Amino acid sequence: MYRVGVEMLNHHHLYHFWTVVREGGVTRASEKLNVSQPTISGQLRELEEALGEKLLARSGRTVVLTDVGRTVYRYADEMLALDRDLLEAVKGRPMRPGRLAVGVAMVVPKLVAYQMLEPALRLPEPIQLDCVHERPQRLLAELAIFGLDVVLADAPAPPAVKVRAYSHLLGECAVSVFGTERMAAAHRRGFPRSLDGAPFLLPSEDSALRLSLEEWFHKQGIRPRVVGVFEDSALLDAFGQAGAGLFAMPSAIDAEVRRQYRVRLVGRLDSVRQRFYAITVDRKLRNPAVIAISERARALFG
Repeated sequence: MYRVGVEMLNHHHLYHFWTVVREGGVTRASEKLNVSQPTISGQLRELEEALGEKLLARSGRTVVLTDVGRTVYRYADEMLALDRDLLEAVKGRPMRPGRLAVGVAMVVPKLVAYQMLEPALRLPEPIQLDCVHERPQRLLAELAIFGLDVVLADAPAPPAVKVRAYSHLLGECAVSVFGTERMAAAHRRGFPRSLDGAPFLLPSEDSALRLSLEEWFHKQGIRPRVVGVFEDSALLDAFGQAGAGLFAMPSAIDAEVRRQYRVRLVGRLDSVRQRFYAITVDRKLRNPAVIAISERARALFG
């Protein structure tokens, strides 16, 4: 329990704390605010004393948020956003739309990401969608400091990552193999045995789909000829569209893949499953936009 009520908190101290977190430390925050480092450090100390809790802890040369610090940062972020809205309203400017910051793991197919995110743009209250495309580890680090509202990934948050996050399964589906018209014609007959020795494009090793495919290949005694490994799903799709090799995509978007990339379906691997997760700092989904994403995913993956 905090020792004082919210009405007693120093708003200025909260702003300096928020800036320290956003900038990654006191030094950068002091440069950003043009305030001396001792002044900022003193205000952080006063804020911690007012709350009766430590908000920041040292980790090497950087500072990291404590559990209480994460909660305070989130509230501070919302309060400062309301401040900006208030100033714009008083000045007669239109209110800014709500913001949904989404991290999309590089291994998540962009067609899947679009299908899941699009309903968030059709909510009664308009929002601005801010998307970041990065490795899952970096996205989870940003989620930890509330720089993101949700992370879309193909695997739950790993236990080794020291981030308090909850992985919500959005759905799963089988995997389909695609190729250009020439490649599909050459490998459709005798599928899936025809994949033995076939040129194949694989996602990177940190992809859950890569692990599932390799396990299936091993069990079936099939050894495709790997011609490329890609961390970015969009780059893998581009190579597949150009005919560099066969590639796998979620079966739930078969029609969209054929239409957008002008490729043909070679066959479906029903026993290979691809899953997708929404990772948040909340045990239950509360954000209306994230709930809309979840509902769309359930419809997409059946």
